[in-house]
Amino acid sequence: MEDQGDWVLVRRPTDADFWSPNLKEMDNSQPLKLRFFEPAKHWTDALPIGNGRLGAMVWGGVASETLQLNDDTLWTGVPGNYTNPNAPQALSQVRELVDKGQYAEATQEAFKLSDSPSDVYQPLGDVKLEFDDSHATYDVETYQRELDLDTATVKVKYVVNNVEFTREHFSSYPNQVIVTKISASKAGSLSFTVFLDSKLHHHSYVSGKNQIILEGSCPGKRVPPRANINGNPEGRISPEANVNDDPKGIQFSAILDLQISDGMGTIHVLNDRKLKIEGTNWAILLLVAASSYDGPFTKPSDSKKDPNLEALNTLTSIRNISYSDLYSHHLDDYQNLFHRVTLQLSKSSRNAKGNAFCGMKNDGRISTAERVKSFQTDEDPSLVELQFQYGRYLLISSSRPGTQASNLQGIWNKDIEPAWDCAPHLNINLQMNYWPSLSCNLSECQEPLFDYISSLSVNGSKTARINYETSGWVVHQVSDIWAKTSPDRGDPVWAFWPMGGAWLCTHLWEHYTFTMDKGFLEHKAYPLLEGCASFLLDWLIEGREGYLETNPSTSPEHRFIAPDGKPASVSYSSTMDMAIIREIFSAVISAAEVLDKSQDDLISKVRSAQPKLYPTKIARDGSIMEWAEDFIDPEVNHRHLSHLFGLFPGHTITVEKTPDLCKAADYTLYKRGEKGPGWSTAWKIALWARLRNSEHAYQMVKHLFDLVDPDHESNFEGGLYSNLFTAHPPFQIDANFGFTAAVAEMLVQSTQKDLYLLPALPREKWASGCVRGLKARGGVTVNICWKEGELHEVGIWSKNQNCYKRLHYNGTVVTANISSGKVYTFNRMLKCVRTNILSKADLSSVW
Repeated sequence: MEDQGDWVLVRRPTDADFWSPNLKEMDNSQPLKLRFFEPAKHWTDALPIGNGRLGAMVWGGVASETLQLNDDTLWTGVPGNYTNPNAPQALSQVRELVDKGQYAEATQEAFKLSDSPSDVYQPLGDVKLEFDDSHATYDVETYQRELDLDTATVKVKYVVNNVEFTREHFSSYPNQVIVTKISASKAGSLSFTVFLDSKLHHHSYVSGKNQIILEGSCPGKRVPPRANINGNPEGRISPEANVNDDPKGIQFSAILDLQISDGMGTIHVLNDRKLKIEGTNWAILLLVAASSYDGPFTKPSDSKKDPNLEALNTLTSIRNISYSDLYSHHLDDYQNLFHRVTLQLSKSSRNAKGNAFCGMKNDGRISTAERVKSFQTDEDPSLVELQFQYGRYLLISSSRPGTQASNLQGIWNKDIEPAWDCAPHLNINLQMNYWPSLSCNLSECQEPLFDYISSLSVNGSKTARINYETSGWVVHQVSDIWAKTSPDRGDPVWAFWPMGGAWLCTHLWEHYTFTMDKGFLEHKAYPLLEGCASFLLDWLIEGREGYLETNPSTSPEHRFIAPDGKPASVSYSSTMDMAIIREIFSAVISAAEVLDKSQDDLISKVRSAQPKLYPTKIARDGSIMEWAEDFIDPEVNHRHLSHLFGLFPGHTITVEKTPDLCKAADYTLYKRGEKGPGWSTAWKIALWARLRNSEHAYQMVKHLFDLVDPDHESNFEGGLYSNLFTAHPPFQIDANFGFTAAVAEMLVQSTQKDLYLLPALPREKWASGCVRGLKARGGVTVNICWKEGELHEVGIWSKNQNCYKRLHYNGTVVTANISSGKVYTFNRMLKCVRTNILSKADLSSVW
């Protein structure tokens, strides 16, 4: 399997390649690598790899190594019934209490609208490597462990008795395999034992002389959650996972194939479940896996999929592919996505080549954790670059066409009892996972989300019809792989929130505005938007002052003090409800115009409803009201910023059109403060950016760079683990994605007609820089360079359509006619200085 000789990979050009700025000072960028000089001590020190479906956390141990594995289809449970025939009666009672202003009583009554908890994401297992005794005395000074974002590869190196050992790990999307190569610099000096293990019900055995097969099953039923974290439920899996009265859960199989150097070394079978390798030059491990999951509507007991056969077929298809070719396939596929966007930041153009890695030790051995720890003093902009690109790396690695949507931890999870079940939460977390997909040029990575929304619409139509006697479809606050659409169990402060599906639907329209893909709009997006809008029309009730209102209504996970002094969470027409409905109504009308459906009856009803929606109001203290009434807020520093949805990610509060609301939003953010979990921090960056407040946006950027101690994580709020995973704590991946999107928002903002350049640039902190390959609405690619805080050059191009864009920078506004297939370069006065024509070959190589 090992190749002899050298090979050269010539990569295809990407969006970032079609524009060359004159600002040459920025050409010398730093490597995009997470670096460590010791093995991982905690899971959040380990390094993630993934292909969207198969993930691994590489610990980098020397005497013993663990690759902790995940498959995105491994969940507890079976398809459920997400309807409640008793809900209409409870709903009527809740509405009556709300109308009487008895909000505490309405909150208590709303418990009857709750349903069952979600199911739980499960870990696949571990690849365990045990090396000979000599590795216990390795040369500590030679140890290196790194994740190279440019190649999506983890490498580990160390020296034992003057022999250098190297390990390389990557997860290939085109070949659907996790690949590990272990080699030694001295012939015949590599010896180790390998086996597979799992926390789930399983058995493993050796097949032939060089394969280990792990077969197992997920629990077919979960037990009720046992605890709350910060007011949110955490799950617990029954220790008796596969008792006789439980339904059959998802079955899975993992196969490890082992190859060693020809003519050097031997493989022995130990206890029919381990392989022992002695005296070889190198070894290559191929890990494939499959499950019986066959979609959200098929019971595992009815599945026709044979996980073992599917895994064997995958292995058979790649066994004769050389390591070099496997790596080449992986690299070409990954870099076609990752290289679309480049970002370089500098405190000053005069020290652009020297200011990165501020405070680096003389020997160059500074870990990523040390860089995070020192950020509060050195404010190294190259670490911001790394964190920005890390979010793009994680999205590529956890969400690809054909996979499941990225969950609360992406695909990386070690626990059978993960925090919050690792379930997709639809009141911010799942949506934030996909915030960077469009602006950061990874639109394909959003496809699993759209597939998921389609599944939710099927179950959601049943929930809408039975629970609420409405048309269309509805989804609540938390879901799972079975496309759960009913409310969560327990307290309505989190459990009851029927706007989850509507928020998700805003991503459908956004995808069209960025890609201008009319086929997607017609065949995928519009039918889902129609169903969503239909539910919202039925859900709205004519109420106070003639407005259309939502009742009952909550502002996610936040309570208020009712006028009678009682705590409550259920009222009517929360600001977030109405903001989301405005976005959906605007989107479905705009989509209908594109598709020549403006005369449809649904669109007429939406147009009629729009001016009657309960308005966004300003409270007595000058902030945005979170609820329809100016209730007392018992927790002004609450983590959610739901009432600012219209500012970001929505579009109904803007600097240009609603200055009074923007002033109120500014004060609202000031009241909320800086503290909060990682995802809240990321949301605040984006919100401050939309307000064009670079100082506060950067302050929140800086706030995220707080190194979390895994042994005392309860002492922290937000921050980063040493492997740059973002912390609630515990780990949630949403802030990784939210941070990337928010930084992009600081550099470029857009509508379908307007393009705002450097709208929230912290000019003193990132005085000079270049970003290439960002996307803007209207199907436009944007490239910007700036110098000493001022715009230097702008490059804009569109693939397949002509469009007009109003370019905005520092009070200057010009209108540009962007023709497809041409790159337009503007100077800091927004005057076009050159136009390059792209060839058809160039364009076809990008798409």
